[in-house]
Amino acid sequence: MGSGGGSASLLGAAVLLAVLGADHLAEGGCAGRCCPSRDWSCLSTDWSMQRVYGTCFCDDACARSRDCCFDYFTECPAQDCVVGPWGPWSGCAQPCRPSSRGRRRRVERQPANGGAACPRLEERAGCLEHRDHTGGRCGPDLGPAFITSMAFGQKRPTHDGYGTPLEPGFCVEFTLQSRTAHCALETRPHTHWTRYITEGFTVCVACQPPAMHNNTGSCQGDGLQSDREAVLHWQALEVPRCAGTWRKVHKTPRCRCPPQHSFVFI
Repeated sequence: MGSGGGSASLLGAAVLLAVLGADHLAEGGCAGRCCPSRDWSCLSTDWSMQRVYGTCFCDDACARSRDCCFDYFTECPAQDCVVGPWGPWSGCAQPCRPSSRGRRRRVERQPANGGAACPRLEERAGCLEHRDHTGGRCGPDLGPAFITSMAFGQKRPTHDGYGTPLEPGFCVEFTLQSRTAHCALETRPHTHWTRYITEGFTVCVACQPPAMHNNTGSCQGDGLQSDREAVLHWQALEVPRCAGTWRKVHKTPRCRCPPQHSFVFI
């Protein structure tokens, strides 16, 4: 419903209310008759918004069909959908391999009287769990480097289960050589970071626990054992079709790239 149409309708309702008087409100119109969707039984015999006396309606569809009773917008004001906050992310669906996790939120109030519909209630993102169902460390994998946004790394634990500080990790700078077209097409809030992956730019990728292997002190695909001319492969964890190649520049104690060009190994 456009704001212009709603303003005109409210103005028309005000004019009719002034003409009919307050006593008329108790006799007809939409008082106590607001109905969802198109409901042919949700009607009254009164003045319509078109200033015609006769059958008029008090349901969600009357604003589009222009057959509302004169007081529809005052008796049945639009109520937008209201949703609660996002719940916590679930664990990875499968361990030791690129998988997915999800989170949900609940509807606290359904839309009514033509109000805005509810936004999506479920969200999914990629993840990679480094321990199997028994708690054991996953085996080595020679696949591509799996990366995600630096925001994911900010939520990683800094201490182990015994309170001992974890290794701070390190950063590896790469020069991007190529990427697939799918990287630029993402618009979802948790995957739009892939749009900043551009050929020729230098990016920083942090290697942190638990992605850092205890025995080697490295992350999968970090290129530390490769020479500088080697073309290495990477893949965005949440968007499997966003992938490409890069060349290692050097290893640094911490990442110094702009936020949009800073990522973490998964």
